[in-house]
Amino acid sequence: MLNEKAGKFRGVAMAMHKLERLLNLIAALRNTSQPLSARELRQRIAGAYSDDDLAFRRMFERDKADLRAIGVPIEMTTLYRFDPPVDGYSISDADYAGRDLRFDPDELAVLHLATNLVRVEGAGEGLARLGGGVGTVEAVGELPFDEALSKLVAAAIRHRSVTFAYRDKQLLVEPWRLSFHRGYWYLIGWDAQNGSEHLYRVDRITGEVADAGAATRPAGSGVDPSSLKPWEFGDSEPVEVRLLVDADQAAWACHRAGVHGERRPDGSVVLKLAVRDSAALRAFVLEFLEHAELLEPQWLRDEFVAWLEALADSGTL
Repeated sequence: MLNEKAGKFRGVAMAMHKLERLLNLIAALRNTSQPLSARELRQRIAGAYSDDDLAFRRMFERDKADLRAIGVPIEMTTLYRFDPPVDGYSISDADYAGRDLRFDPDELAVLHLATNLVRVEGAGEGLARLGGGVGTVEAVGELPFDEALSKLVAAAIRHRSVTFAYRDKQLLVEPWRLSFHRGYWYLIGWDAQNGSEHLYRVDRITGEVADAGAATRPAGSGVDPSSLKPWEFGDSEPVEVRLLVDADQAAWACHRAGVHGERRPDGSVVLKLAVRDSAALRAFVLEFLEHAELLEPQWLRDEFVAWLEALADSGTL
């Protein structure tokens, strides 16, 4: 039963991912002053498609076919601004306006399940009606959505830079994409002031998100929040931590941390971790009880020891 439910949720997640990709593709094709090549579309919605050229082409062709099948009027022209010329794609607002999208019964069933399992905050009944939602399934989550998030999505699609206050600092950022992970929206983009890729938690943005002109760099894919470990989240600079794990727990530790580690003659392993959240690191270390030891840096080791002693004094341990 659990495996069956897990399979259904994976199917819903895949359907939601495809729906998000198709919506991003429609937005990119509509928000352009000239037809775009497949490569330009791939750059505009970075992270939505595979980095492999052949896999991208297959997925892009399927997406075009799927959109046309439900009535989205994708126009194709020849782009002579490239040498050699290539196909260009766009969606005319005049042709697109008022289109009644038609779904097959099985597609409606998946969309119905997805829109009932995950609600977008502030979306009202429109999305639920699109999916045929009648409130018969208990939602497992709600996606927060506000004006700031809307502006960030628009900036990523239109390749614009934005300014906003974050952690008491005013930032200039070129948004690449947004991801929802473990109850939070994350913005992946280019920090123009520090000259580096960065990950921001959208709910920590304060004040208004304001347009700051055209972006100056090609959109990248950036890090996927779902690929990060709990101790890798945060806004501070990462600290390199060395963690020793005994031989009988070494394989599991490497698997959990997603690193190979440095093997010692006795079979133990030293893991090198990039840590931004020390509390999340403590939770990971405690999984191994006496089979793990924090080696470096010394100041973090001292903090960990003091924390354990405080727990022991309070009777928590």
